Amino acid sequence: MKVISALLLVGVFWSQELKSASSDSIIHIGAIFDESARKDDEVFRLAIADLNLNNEILETEKITFSVEFVDGNNPFQAVQEACELMNRGILALVSSIGCMSAGSLQTLADAMHIPHLLIQRSPAGTPRSDCSPTSRFPGTDDYTLMVRPPVYLNEVIMQVVSEYSWQKFILFYDSEFDIRGIEDFLDRTSQQGMDVSLQKVESNINMMITSLFRTMRVEELHRYRDTLRRAVLFMSPATAKAFITEVVETNLVAFDCHWILINEEISDYDLQELVMKSIGRLTLVRQTFPMPQNTTQRCVKHNHRINTSLCDLKNPKAQQLEISNRYIYDSVLLLANTFHRKLEDRKWHSMASLSCIRKNSKPWQGGKSMLDTVKKFGVSGLTSFLEFTDNGTNPNIFFEILGTNYGEDRGRGVSRLATWDPVHGLNGTLTDRKLENNMRGVVLRVVTVLEEPFVMVSENVLGKPKKYQGYSIDVLDALSNYLGFKYEIYVAPDHKYGSLQPDGQWNGLMGELVFKRADVGLSALTITSERESAVDFTTRYMDYSVGVLLRKAERTVDMFACLAPFDLSLWACIAGTVLLVGILVYLLNWLNPPRLPMGPVSSTTLYNSMWFVYGSFVQQGGEVPYTTLATRMMMGVWWMFALIVISSYTANLAAFLTISRIENSIQSLQDLSKQTDLPYGTVLDSAVYDQVRSKSMNPFERDPMYSQMWRMINRTGGGDNNVEESKEGIRKVKYGRFGFVWDAAVLEYVANNDEDCLFYTVSSNAPDRGYGIAMQHGSPYRDIFSQRILELQQNGDMDILKLKWWPKDSPCDLYSSLQTKQHGNALDIHSFAGVFCVLAAGVVLSCLIAMVESWWSRRKGSRVPSKEDDKEIDLEHLHRRVNSLCTDDESPHKQFSTSSVDLTPLDMDALPAARQALEQISDFRNTHITTTTFIPEQIQTLSRSLSAKAAAGFSAGFGSGGGGVLQDHRTGGVGPFRQRAPNGGFFRSPIKTMSSIPYQPTGPGPNFGYGNDPDRGTSI
Repeated sequence: MKVISALLLVGVFWSQELKSASSDSIIHIGAIFDESARKDDEVFRLAIADLNLNNEILETEKITFSVEFVDGNNPFQAVQEACELMNRGILALVSSIGCMSAGSLQTLADAMHIPHLLIQRSPAGTPRSDCSPTSRFPGTDDYTLMVRPPVYLNEVIMQVVSEYSWQKFILFYDSEFDIRGIEDFLDRTSQQGMDVSLQKVESNINMMITSLFRTMRVEELHRYRDTLRRAVLFMSPATAKAFITEVVETNLVAFDCHWILINEEISDYDLQELVMKSIGRLTLVRQTFPMPQNTTQRCVKHNHRINTSLCDLKNPKAQQLEISNRYIYDSVLLLANTFHRKLEDRKWHSMASLSCIRKNSKPWQGGKSMLDTVKKFGVSGLTSFLEFTDNGTNPNIFFEILGTNYGEDRGRGVSRLATWDPVHGLNGTLTDRKLENNMRGVVLRVVTVLEEPFVMVSENVLGKPKKYQGYSIDVLDALSNYLGFKYEIYVAPDHKYGSLQPDGQWNGLMGELVFKRADVGLSALTITSERESAVDFTTRYMDYSVGVLLRKAERTVDMFACLAPFDLSLWACIAGTVLLVGILVYLLNWLNPPRLPMGPVSSTTLYNSMWFVYGSFVQQGGEVPYTTLATRMMMGVWWMFALIVISSYTANLAAFLTISRIENSIQSLQDLSKQTDLPYGTVLDSAVYDQVRSKSMNPFERDPMYSQMWRMINRTGGGDNNVEESKEGIRKVKYGRFGFVWDAAVLEYVANNDEDCLFYTVSSNAPDRGYGIAMQHGSPYRDIFSQRILELQQNGDMDILKLKWWPKDSPCDLYSSLQTKQHGNALDIHSFAGVFCVLAAGVVLSCLIAMVESWWSRRKGSRVPSKEDDKEIDLEHLHRRVNSLCTDDESPHKQFSTSSVDLTPLDMDALPAARQALEQISDFRNTHITTTTFIPEQIQTLSRSLSAKAAAGFSAGFGSGGGGVLQDHRTGGVGPFRQRAPNGGFFRSPIKTMSSIPYQPTGPGPNFGYGNDPDRGTSI
């Protein structure tokens, strides 16, 4: 501040002195400045004060000056002020003004032959545009010298964009910029096929950004954000700072954006502020002046000394110098050197008072000589070296290209990337490189959704940040260890992956990325086209497929597993066959009685035939003799049939008891879609929900299977069968009849880690998408993350991480629909429970029958027998007794004739043989004697026919005892009798009469104990 105050005092002193001595000085300079160029005026006065004070260039002469301020947009005022200066008498005119007034001054200077040093000034610090050439008469000289070099911004920005290989970007320019200055650039980009958009930045930037959000839809905003990833800014540093601040605060740009700001006048102070306010990568193109780093060399030239406050880089005033200030200072130095040379050559032309108003006014005679001297020599100053070509332009211009790395750290370093000049072009290499492998110092904000086994809470201590684990967390840790970044993780507020809402906004995890509240989205997040339109995804780190989680069918206790080998209809056929064959065997024996000796066996009744057939079927044999050929043929075929049936049953029973059959009908997604008994659904508005809907409704990818699934999932608008989150769907499967359609990887983990192994999964075999890491649209981390993921996959590290959560030696069978045992296939009691039940039922039934028989026998023995109680006696027992009587030579019955014997129970008591003796009598095998029982109460005599010879013998032997008619032993009447059938039964026969044979006792004998029962009788 002391230095500045001193300089101001010096300036005021010299200005007063010059005013008082102006009439005596021979060097007078005029200056016209724009009203906004107050700093140019300050530097102009300081330069003249230095020259008059040091006496290094002009030893004896002093420079006087006159300064006028004009409106840059008012050419008439500029000409009027210039005429006023010429009227005062000037040797040269210095102006710092815009193109609009510069053209008028150029015309006036040409007309009056006054050397004019023009420092083109852009309004409000915007980039310069070439001024339109001024029309002049042929053969006239151009007395205007362009102190500032021509505008090379088009050439520089074209070179930079080409080096960065940009093909699509947006160009912003502020309201003060003349768009005609970049017409050449736009033409060249169009010729090279670049897609360039133009947008004007209004003075009220906040209102402009607000209108964008108000008028654009969400899709348009996404596209706009994508366009903002690459941008070129043609604007003043002040406007650039305000614009960058606004778009960063409104999340219109991401960390991967790359913006180029081009402006000749970007000070170091502006540079630091721009870097502080921006994110992503920033490239700045500004004009630079090659100067020695040593302060002495910078400030001391060969014949003069520059003011230290302007040449010392450590001085704040030198750091805030504008480019026009530098050219103003050097212009004064150049004029001073020109005046010095003219004075040395003694070719000095005195100043002339010129009038612009008079028509016949003549130009200055010494103007041409002064112009040539100015153009012939140059000067070293604050702009390195100032000189002019023959056409009056300054050829010396240099640009430096500065840039930052991608990132968001404040105060990140700025380095010089390259330089450019009209002679050598670009000196350096520009590459729009993404982030390098070293991301140390970068802290990423990660949003997630809890989903087993991808992201799970591993530790939740009150007052401390939650810790997470899972497959996706392992992948993120692997990337973090390799790249060096750190991350902060949090769960999405609504615990959803996110979907596009009717108002065009994203919710859930996707919404956090879209609205720039998170850098990375990580979970069981699948890559879909709809999501990729809003965010960027890395390459897939795991394949994805749709699956369904189902509950295994419980192993029900089948008590009649022994019946499983045969179908119920087959068992019915076998039972019917047993009955049918038993009846056939009985009929065959009835139609053709056996003629062979019978021996001591049972009679061939229907009951015995059924029992025999059943016994042979179960391989237990029988007791009834079947001696006929037809019966034996039937039984042979039946035994063959029984052998095949029993063998088949035994073999099939072993298979049924040792092999578990999968009886659940749902073994694929096709099976699931074809059935309607089991309801199934998924999470509403999830990627699976959208996939099923798309493949069922989109005509370009319609799939019949997904169409059937969509009808079930979308039943009643999707409210019945769908859930809000995956945990709810898993719960419905475990505790009800439900199928949960979800990510196959998640379902496999759930089924694999269930304690009771209640689940199994069914999934599609062909994965059509994958899981990826989501990032903000245009994120700079996408490519480096993708590259590292590919390296992990190639090295096999990704498979190792996967085996941690999906091990191959799973304790549960994920693909079996039945609950199976884990320790062998030993048979248990359930497999034979039916057999034991049948045995128990038989035992109980046998006991019941025995109890009924016992009760019946006691009841029958406790009452007097009635007529209905007479039953057929045991024929076999009677056969043995009678045969023994007939074969024993010493038996008393030998004294009787064998023609006919009629015995009653009373007579049987008088037989001479004892009961014990009768049991030892041998069979009688040479007679045709048979026995039957008869019921006297019904006056029926039961008899068995004898042969004709035997009948005659019986009649002869007993003829003397009575008549030929068989009379009742109680009534003496003659009654009918029934003849014994060949099969042992009875049938009616015509009534026959026999002579009555009176019973003659043979003597005393043992009493059998029957008593004198008149109701019993036996016929032999």
